[in-house]
Amino acid sequence: MKGVILAGGTGTRLLPLTRLLNKHLLPVGKQPMIYYAIASLRQAGITDILIVISKQSAGLYTDFLGSGKEYGVNLTYKIQEGAGGIAEALQLAREVIPEAGRFVVLLGDNLFMDDLTPYLKRFEAQKPGSARVLLKQVKDPRRYGVPVFDEAHPQLIRCIEEKPEQPKSNFCVTGIYMYDDEVFERIAAIAPSARGELEITDVNNLYAQAGKLEYDVLEKWWTDAGTFESLREAAERLREDKP
Repeated sequence: MKGVILAGGTGTRLLPLTRLLNKHLLPVGKQPMIYYAIASLRQAGITDILIVISKQSAGLYTDFLGSGKEYGVNLTYKIQEGAGGIAEALQLAREVIPEAGRFVVLLGDNLFMDDLTPYLKRFEAQKPGSARVLLKQVKDPRRYGVPVFDEAHPQLIRCIEEKPEQPKSNFCVTGIYMYDDEVFERIAAIAPSARGELEITDVNNLYAQAGKLEYDVLEKWWTDAGTFESLREAAERLREDKP
């Protein structure tokens, strides 16, 4: 199985720091943020990894990470030219995913402590053409994409509502997704959102509508490290868990 890390975001909520450095290269604890995504994939036995990066920071990534040999992985890179959304960035993986190939996608600013191995094993047991997402229970789900569960089939998500005012659950969809190569057909079937981006929620909802979106719930700590507050929290958690 291959891994894809999406790290092309500009990090506007972390200005002015991100004027100088891509947010995924900002230090979190003793390492840059991107390191933890690589380490999570390596822990699960995934060493063939594509990182999607922005044009402006391409040189920084290649200088710092290189081929990945130092980290025990094989890294390749694709450049996302504009801010076209997560699903647009994911399209860039099409050339490296073989026919019927399965892969896991991590958003580079999602930090978590769970071992991905058991979740990947359950995904490998799913039928071809299906998908799996990882959820986390949160205090304020209105900030996230919120799953609506299928009461008749408890292992399935019926739909995902993006930042709802009245959430139907207290879970959020994290930036950890599992697909096979059919995801590229689903990306081709969606239209840009009102903000002009190809949204990953729209892709996942196509799976949900077809009864093909399963899930697991992360058991340990998780954060979307896109704000100063979440960066501080992440650094504190990492000190506690990995002194």
